[in-house]
Amino acid sequence: MRKAALSKPHSVTTLLVLFGVLLLLPGYAWAQHMDHHPASGPSTWPAGKSEVQDWAKARLAKSPRHQEWVKVKNGNREVNSFIVYPEVKKKATAVVVIHEINGMTDWVQSLTDQLAEAGYIAIAPDLLSGMGPGGGGTSAFTERSAVGQAIRDLPPDQITADLNAVVDYVSKLPAANGKVAVGGFCWGGSQTFRYATNNPKLKAAFVFYGSGPESKDELARIKAPVYGFYAGNDARINATLPKTIETMKELGKKFEPVTYEGAGHGFMRAGDAPEPTPPQPKGDQAADQKATEDYQKALTAYKANKKARDEAWVRWKSILEKL
Repeated sequence: MRKAALSKPHSVTTLLVLFGVLLLLPGYAWAQHMDHHPASGPSTWPAGKSEVQDWAKARLAKSPRHQEWVKVKNGNREVNSFIVYPEVKKKATAVVVIHEINGMTDWVQSLTDQLAEAGYIAIAPDLLSGMGPGGGGTSAFTERSAVGQAIRDLPPDQITADLNAVVDYVSKLPAANGKVAVGGFCWGGSQTFRYATNNPKLKAAFVFYGSGPESKDELARIKAPVYGFYAGNDARINATLPKTIETMKELGKKFEPVTYEGAGHGFMRAGDAPEPTPPQPKGDQAADQKATEDYQKALTAYKANKKARDEAWVRWKSILEKL
């Protein structure tokens, strides 16, 4: 697997320190070229970009479940979507996965596969389909920051229409029972909450560290129960919760938020990653001490995120089973 060339020599200790720092950044989710389905699916990042999601790609490649890319029509648009089928006898409930601000990453696809493993038809649309350079999607971008900006610039009505098309598509599959829930992360969490205001047919909305719409009139349109999954160390998002809780209660809407103490924003991805490895002493006392301290911080953050991820995953599946 190709890795980005270093412009100047770096010691192993320095690289370990940098790795530890990156693990502490919840928004860090770069991914390399995705060639698990080279014939029809988009890659997540061009080869040569630094990333920390080889583990997600490897898990996805080992999955025995049927995975495919489909182009869902929304008027003149085609929404490239990754779908995975469960290995079950009966028709299954479908879950639409709304990706993070990082777009269609390896982890998003791995999470989609994990939902199928749990017994659900899971589909993740690349909402940047047709919006990238040359009319591509997430894979057409060469810079992570450009992906984030492009996602922020997506027209809300287009997002809603794309999601409506995906929900309609997946609900009518022969293997589906017609029930559809939606779940999203970070930016996708906020979009999940917003989408619940626009589609009364949803069976449930699962909001992972995303804020709710500020408009009371919008929230009043919600028909489905909304389940929130929030990180204790995420003041930016958590500051919006009191008003959302109050308004949803006033409107008589079901909103059940749970906060996972000690976890950081993005804990579903961060807690799904491999545990950080301890640095090897190199004989430089100051550098070794710094590397050890950084490792301990990264390990503490990882354990909190993993605990939150595991508990949230159990809760998510438990709710899905009752739909």
